[in-house]
Amino acid sequence: MGTLNLESMVSAAMFIGVRVSGLMLFMPFLSSPGFPSPVKAVLTLAVTALLYPVHRPELPGSGALGWVGVVSGELMVGMLLGLAVQFVIEAAQMAGHILGVQAGYSLVTLLDPQTQADTPVMATFNQLVALLIFLQLNVHHWLLRGLAASFTYLPPGSALSNLKAGAGLLRAAGGIWLVGVQIAAPVVVATVLVDVSLGFLAKASPQMPVLFVGLSIKTVLSLVVFAGTLALWPRLLEHRFAAGIVLGERLLHLAR
Repeated sequence: MGTLNLESMVSAAMFIGVRVSGLMLFMPFLSSPGFPSPVKAVLTLAVTALLYPVHRPELPGSGALGWVGVVSGELMVGMLLGLAVQFVIEAAQMAGHILGVQAGYSLVTLLDPQTQADTPVMATFNQLVALLIFLQLNVHHWLLRGLAASFTYLPPGSALSNLKAGAGLLRAAGGIWLVGVQIAAPVVVATVLVDVSLGFLAKASPQMPVLFVGLSIKTVLSLVVFAGTLALWPRLLEHRFAAGIVLGERLLHLAR
């Protein structure tokens, strides 16, 4: 009898741990390959131990196939919560790609500590700034609270991989482009105005080396405008992170 109780406890903790692991694998910062795996494993075990006494789940029906379905569903729950916020970081990185093209830094690359791949310098900078704001706003605490609340309205074993949740996730991924353009909009507008002004100047004075002068002007102006807009990033990203948390909870409701 004691063995059965121990098996029940381990199985229940496993279901909670799988949901926590899904979040750890896809949430910003912790999902980075540069984050030590042992530390990530310890954090997963610690969060599981804290949630187990409060949200001890009822075991689903037996059967290997049923358990595989439950585990995949729990992993999907953590994935939906993590990706809903990760999309904001990806939008900031996309804005960096746009800014790099407009400022003339598209060919300058750095080793991205998050992906361990060569990435344009502006995209890497934007990503790091967004991650710092993510940590400064304690959005990881929001995610943990959202994860804990998910056990109330979506008990382990009740999550299903359906088309509604998948379609909602794809629509959220499409919002990456919209948010990225919004972040890069001030620099894009400023550089377009410079291009139009230089076009008229080239028509008025064909002897002037507009191409060489224009590249320097666009680079300096882009950096000045970008530095000025950084002060607005915390408020903008706070709104986007909050919307990401709400989106994640909406996707979990669709997964029931």
